[in-house]
Parts: sequence; C-alpha cells; structure tokens
Amino acid sequence: MISPEFPDNEHKRQQAVESYGLLDTLPEDRFDGLTAIISEICETPIALITLLDKNRNFLKSHHGIPFNESPRELSFCGHAINQDEPLMIVEDARKDPRFHDNPLITDQGAVFYAGALLINPDGYKLGTICVYDTKPRKLNESQKSSLKILANQVIILLEQILKNQELELLKEQLKRKNRNLEKFTELVSHDLKSPVNNILLLTDFLKQENPDLSSESLGYIKMLQQSSNALKDYINGTLEYYKSDEFIPVTTSRFTAKGLVDEIQSLSNVHSEASITLENNTTFIEANQPALLQIMNNLLVNAIKYNDKEEILIHIRVDEDQHFYKFQIADNGIGIKAELTDRIFGLYEKLGEVDRYGNQGNGIGLATVKNIVSRLGGEIQVSSIYGKGSTFTFTVKKND
Repeated sequence: MISPEFPDNEHKRQQAVESYGLLDTLPEDRFDGLTAIISEICETPIALITLLDKNRNFLKSHHGIPFNESPRELSFCGHAINQDEPLMIVEDARKDPRFHDNPLITDQGAVFYAGALLINPDGYKLGTICVYDTKPRKLNESQKSSLKILANQVIILLEQILKNQELELLKEQLKRKNRNLEKFTELVSHDLKSPVNNILLLTDFLKQENPDLSSESLGYIKMLQQSSNALKDYINGTLEYYKSDEFIPVTTSRFTAKGLVDEIQSLSNVHSEASITLENNTTFIEANQPALLQIMNNLLVNAIKYNDKEEILIHIRVDEDQHFYKFQIADNGIGIKAELTDRIFGLYEKLGEVDRYGNQGNGIGLATVKNIVSRLGGEIQVSSIYGKGSTFTFTVKKND
C-alpha cells in the first residue's frame, strides 16, 4: 500500500475545506440525495461525498456504509486530489500497488473506485464525490459524465452554503451596527433635548418678565423659539424614525376604515383644520392598528401643513384585494415638483418648501412612514401635480 502524499498547497487547501464549516456536521438531505442518485446511476452499493481533512477523510454523505470518516492515509480520495484529471477510476484496486493491501480492500471489500474531484472556484481540491463496489467493473461514458456533473452540483451547493454564511455574518454585523447607532442616536437626542427645552422655557420666561422689550428684541426671541422648536422636532423625529425600525408585533386587531379615521381625528386636530372625506370599499380591516394610525396621522398632518388653499380638502380611499389593503390620501395642497418625487422618502431629505406656518420640514416623517409601510409588507408611492395637490398611495399586506 502507498499512502497518498499531501499536495504542495495543502495549507491553503485545508483552509478552503474548513471555510465551508461542514467538517463534523450531521448528514443532510441536500447531500444525501446526490449520493443516492449517483449510486443509482453508477449501479454501485456505495457512494460518498468526501472532504479531505488534515488526518482523515470526512464523509459528508455516506450512502451504503455506516461510518462517516476514515484515515486519510488509507484514502482513495487522497490519491485522487493529487492528480490533474477531474476523474480517477480504479477498476480493480487489488491489482493497483497503491491499494492492493489497503485495509479498505482487505477488511471492507472495496475493489472498484471512481471519484470526481470537488474543485472550488479558487482551484482548491476539497475532496470527491465517489462510488465504490465490491467487484471489478467499468463505468460507461454516461456514468462518468454524471459523476462530473454531480461534482459540479456539490460545488454549487458548497458555494451557496458559504454565501449564506457570509450573509448571516453580514446580517449580524449590520444588526450590531444598527444597535450601536440607535444607542448613539438616543443618547445624543436625550442630551440635546434638555438644553433645547431649557432654551424654550427661558425665552418664555424672558418674555413674561420683560413686558417692555422692543419689537426688535421680541422678534429675536421669536426666531430663537422657532429655531429651538425646529431642533426639538428634528430630535423627536430622529428618535421616532429609529423606533419605527424596530420589530413591529405580528398581532393584529379588527377594525373599520371609518373607525381608523375617527381614531386619528380624536388623537389630533386634523378634523378642525381640514375637510376630510372617506371612500371605503372594505368591510373590516385586520392589521396592526397602531402602525396604521402612525402612518395615516403623518400623511394627514403633512396634507394640512403643506397646503396653501383657503379650504383644505383631503380625500381618503380604502380598497382591498386578495393579498393587500390599499390606502390613498389625496389633498389639494402645494404639491411636489416632478423632479423631487423620487427623493421625498429619503431620510433627512429636505425639498426646500416651507409649510403654511413658515416652517421647513426635517426630512424624517416620510422616511419613517416608508419604514413602517415596509415593515407591514407593503409599498408606498406618491403622484403629484405641483400647485394642485398630491396623492399618497400605500399598501399593507394581509395576514395569510
């Protein structure tokens, strides 16, 4: 018997084998199905998917035998990875000086061997998909071709596993970064809230304690209050955005579209500033009501704030199909310029427009709305005619 030599690139080859994370793992149907197929095609009692480890041949799939590893020094596959041909065939191992007294022959009765190399995209030979028989035999061209094709399928499967592992790692890294960012945002926002509130309180106190201030001084105080309120809204909006990115519970409640609109009107003063009409084509809505209230309230408040008409008109339409609820909120406001409609849902995107109270938005509200809609399995879009009004349309996925 001649034990297989280690290839010149063994260190890097071993690293490649380990990178897939499959050594010492349990059997899996996705691999066992391939060995069952190739055993049937080649008409052999044994079929294996092997990975050559440091001192052993690990059998990721072992069709026809009860063990999942064998010493590398006895391995047929150890010889296979040392050749350049993609397929190694030993028709009668008893006549081959490399194997004639190998315990796999004398004790296990392995006589015939055929193995197709598993070569990864970097060119490293990881192991084989191989078949054994207890008697001498040959493979026809179709069987040889099938072995090579299934070897390629094993590599595709290995690469998919590696990609999934990398995606999971990236996902965990992103989660960790998001958690750190949320903590940082909350910390900064908390630290900013206190001085901003102090400024607002002190300016109010200054006005009350100094009734004789000049109109110019009062103007400066008003500007300071407006700036402080804008900063306060910015801080609160940032916190709200990151809260919206958290997990939304899957629990739902059953309510009507009219009940939803009534609830919004009771929570805010939108009914006193605008004429709101509802066109409802649903019987009941089963969805996350708090999330919908947040979406609708934000869109209705925007429809009022960014409106330059004497009478503010808002029309809400609710429809449904087999898979989604569809909401439309149309207003007669200032509208959005065509070249800006693709930007409005971006975080901190400001379009340069001031609202009816002379304030400019902070570019957080609609980003938050989009985030929540996405969490609910839907999409949001806007159509608008500048100077005449906008229609926001969003969907919410129904629970299956």
